[in-house]
Amino acid sequence: MTWIEKLRSRWEVNSVGQVIIILIVFACTGFSVLFLKQPLYNLVGITPETSIWIRVPFYLLTILPAYQILLLAYGFIFGQFRFFWNFEKKTFFRIFGKKLHH
Repeated sequence: MTWIEKLRSRWEVNSVGQVIIILIVFACTGFSVLFLKQPLYNLVGITPETSIWIRVPFYLLTILPAYQILLLAYGFIFGQFRFFWNFEKKTFFRIFGKKLHH
């Protein structure tokens, strides 16, 4: 079984083509966040010299939510919203250890 077939099985999707689209969505989201982070940091005056006690909370409060929103947006654009909505819920459950009502 190839790595892409393993992903298809793990993600419980229908085809290798769907796996490729999902990987493209992850790539687009990552690149978008990469390009968003520095201008946002510049806007509020965060530099490499800024204390980590400021940089990390700012990142957690702005960049991580932006990533989640972009992931859903790109998922919608590429026709994979349902997969990414379920992916987001599973991620949330893993982080916070509780389930939301469906």
